[in-house]
Amino acid sequence: MQRRSRGIHQGLLLLFFQIMQVGITNIPPVTLACIGLNIWLFLNPLKPSNWLCLSVESCYKGKDWQRLLLSPFHHADDWHLYFNMVSMLWKGLTLERRLGSIWFAYIIAVFSMLTGVVYLALEYTVAELLDQPAFKLYCAIGFSGVLFALKVLNNSYNPGGHTNVMGMYIPNKYACWVELVMIHLLSPNASFAGHLAGIIVGLMYTLGPLKRIMEACAGIFSFNTHYPRQQYYFNNTGYGGYQEDVFDRQPYQDVPRNYDIYTAGLTEEEQLERALRNSLRDRVGVNSGPPPYGFSLPPEDEMRRQRLNRFDRH
Repeated sequence: MQRRSRGIHQGLLLLFFQIMQVGITNIPPVTLACIGLNIWLFLNPLKPSNWLCLSVESCYKGKDWQRLLLSPFHHADDWHLYFNMVSMLWKGLTLERRLGSIWFAYIIAVFSMLTGVVYLALEYTVAELLDQPAFKLYCAIGFSGVLFALKVLNNSYNPGGHTNVMGMYIPNKYACWVELVMIHLLSPNASFAGHLAGIIVGLMYTLGPLKRIMEACAGIFSFNTHYPRQQYYFNNTGYGGYQEDVFDRQPYQDVPRNYDIYTAGLTEEEQLERALRNSLRDRVGVNSGPPPYGFSLPPEDEMRRQRLNRFDRH
């Protein structure tokens, strides 16, 4: 095992500070494990970088296919590690909370392998089309491709939103493409094909057949859709706990749930009315003065009766 030379890794120190700011106990388990694995392999790399990076020459001709497994989890330097792991931290907080730890781990494993395969296919295709064998020698290393795939997945859950890309607010459906170009312009040494491979894998999952294939494989290996997931909730100190739920996929509708413990048996409209009533009561207090905001609410029984009358008329 090749250990890193002793010295001050500023990027690594800043990453630890960022993790402490969020709080280790507030980071979902798969996200924390992934970050921990990348840090460990940065400090204790299995091989030198040139024996780990991914290229057509090394994999296809050299038959060194283990690079598909190893290259995503190794980084060239501490700043490379810092930027990738901070990005992983925030994506993991969002996606693992939404998808559940088991499915999120499954996605990380598949995306890590498939991004490397797509990268090799892109480099080989460009080399053949342009008759430029040098593309087969280009070597990529790091988690960036997987992060671009996760970015596509994360943005797909909020298609109408916008993302801040270097000070510009870009619609989510274009954010990955803009970021791809911006990174290539600002950092020409970054692997354009590696990042593009991540976007393609993300689109294969959100728009293509990849998700269905993964679900089918999960069923074969008894990785069924009725596994509970950990759904983290956010409080003043961060993600402070979890409640049981199922994967964010269609079969979850068949699982009976008892929402009465959270809603006291009220509908969403009734919950909104009660919340508004409590808010107004807190503001008015016990005084009999004029109601705030220029209106008042009738008694609760009267509101319920009026609502039932509206339904009867329809």
